[in-house]
Amino acid sequence: MLKQGPLIRRPLFLGPFYVARVTMIGYNKRILSDFAMLKKIFAAFFVLIPLLGCMTGEKDIPEWRKTGLLRVGTDATYPPFEMVNTATGRPEGFDIDIMKAICEVNEWTPEFIVTPFDGIISGLKADKYDCVISAMSITPQREAIVAFSKPYYLAGQVIAVPPEDTSVSGVDDLKGLRVGVQLGTTGERMAKSFSGVSVFSYDNIGAAFIDMQNGNIDAVLNDLPTTLEYIRRRGDAKIVGDLLSREYYGIAVRKDDAELLKRIDSALVKIDNNGEYERIRKAWFGRFDPPQIDSVGETSGPAGDSSPK
Repeated sequence: MLKQGPLIRRPLFLGPFYVARVTMIGYNKRILSDFAMLKKIFAAFFVLIPLLGCMTGEKDIPEWRKTGLLRVGTDATYPPFEMVNTATGRPEGFDIDIMKAICEVNEWTPEFIVTPFDGIISGLKADKYDCVISAMSITPQREAIVAFSKPYYLAGQVIAVPPEDTSVSGVDDLKGLRVGVQLGTTGERMAKSFSGVSVFSYDNIGAAFIDMQNGNIDAVLNDLPTTLEYIRRRGDAKIVGDLLSREYYGIAVRKDDAELLKRIDSALVKIDNNGEYERIRKAWFGRFDPPQIDSVGETSGPAGDSSPK
């Protein structure tokens, strides 16, 4: 008969201690596991940060810096500054050639985007193009919204009437008459400041001249070079009175595009110094002698608050 040995009992106080110890070991393992997971997450996060930065930086770089493509907004209804060549379907004119020369200096390729003038600044702000060259006068109102290059052209407004008209010789004679202007221009604002004048606004200045020819309006208020160009082509208008204002054209960019503005200004000075500006001017204005600035960026008097465009 086997004898039972003495019964060995685990002290009672060790029971809870043992359970607690096992519980703590399991808890510590979970902590270590969670900590390891966090380390992996943080490691992946710090790897992604530079990649995200690169992606964001790449997106913020404009095309003219990445690929050399410069998007240019213009209202191609304003000869001889900008108009569409009916044979090629492409914009041409004094402003177009000036911008091409600027792009050549900077090794850019211009892409001209034709847009109505009354919404051209809104399009610039909405990033539809990088800059605007469109016979745009530098005015305080526009300078509050966009930044301008150095002045590259001096213009001024004149009154045009039908060739047979003998009643209008100046602003005072416009009272009670119908005057056509281009929509959204500061020329429109000038006409509206005349007392007793009925102002008719058109999408493009050519439509105003046609309406005057058809007898629907009595006069057109517009800038001198474009008015002379229209008379040269159509011959159904004449200029009366004096030059009503002096306004300087500039190339518009967004206010935060300081580097683009600097490079445009530098190119303007270069094409003025090397004779390219004068060559382009003579090509488009050689048939008449409009008022002009002595040099790009230099003005000989205060710019008027009103302008043709």
